Order: sequence, then structure tokens, then C-alpha cells
Amino acid sequence: MTNRLSNWAREFLREDHAAVVSTLNKDGSSHLTTIWYLLADDETLVITTPGRSQKSKNLRRDPRIALCVGEEGRSVSLYGRVSIIEDQTLVQQDLERLIERYVKDEGMRPHVVTALLQRAPVALHFLPEKVTEFSGWSMTHI
Repeated sequence: MTNRLSNWAREFLREDHAAVVSTLNKDGSSHLTTIWYLLADDETLVITTPGRSQKSKNLRRDPRIALCVGEEGRSVSLYGRVSIIEDQTLVQQDLERLIERYVKDEGMRPHVVTALLQRAPVALHFLPEKVTEFSGWSMTHI
């Protein structure tokens, strides 16, 4: 366990994956959702979400977050506290970077950005305080 990403983890997080993010509900239970994410050059994780989503509500009350990216036999889990960015110019920049990462059809990207901006999104940024990595077995090795 560390607070820095290994070269392997950095490369893995830049591959084509979605993540599962966990925030804490009022009663202390986990709220889990699948999201798109971006690993910035400074190792900050960037996420966008509608400003009225349950995860936004949870993070306004308690900024602790956990994010896991995994596939068969490999995973990276990151833990920390988010900063909530509400400046729509900055949010749109983050959203455009996420869309560029996940929407392969360049012609569709402006439409996706426009649709998502209608949901009054916020950007969530966090620099992991704790990182766990697992690179174990794979079904291809069986």
C-alpha cells in the first residue's frame, strides 16, 4: 500500500477501462456507481457527474471517495478526498477531456458534451492518499 502509482498502475489506468466509485451515504452505507475517469499527468483523478447526483450529494457532506479499476486478475484501488469543481468553464474542459478519452467517434463528441452539460455537472478531482494494486493471475494463464 502506498500513496503513489507504480509505472504499471499508471499504464493500467490509462487503458480503456471504466471505474467503480464508492461514496458514503448518510447512513454510512456505500453508494457504488460505474463512471468514466481520467488520470491527469500529476496523478489527479478527474471525474464528472451531475451536480444533483447521489454521489455529488454524498461528497458535499463527506468528501471521502474510493475508486477501483479492475479486470480479470488485475486491479488498482485509489482512496482519497475530492475537491468539487463547480466553475462551468473548468467542468466543461474536464468533460471534453473525458469524452475525448471514451467516445471514439469524433463527430459524436460535441453532441455528448452538450447533452452532459444539460445535467449541470460538477467535476471531482482527487489525488490519491492511498493506492493498492493487484496484478495476479489471469484466465489466459490457466
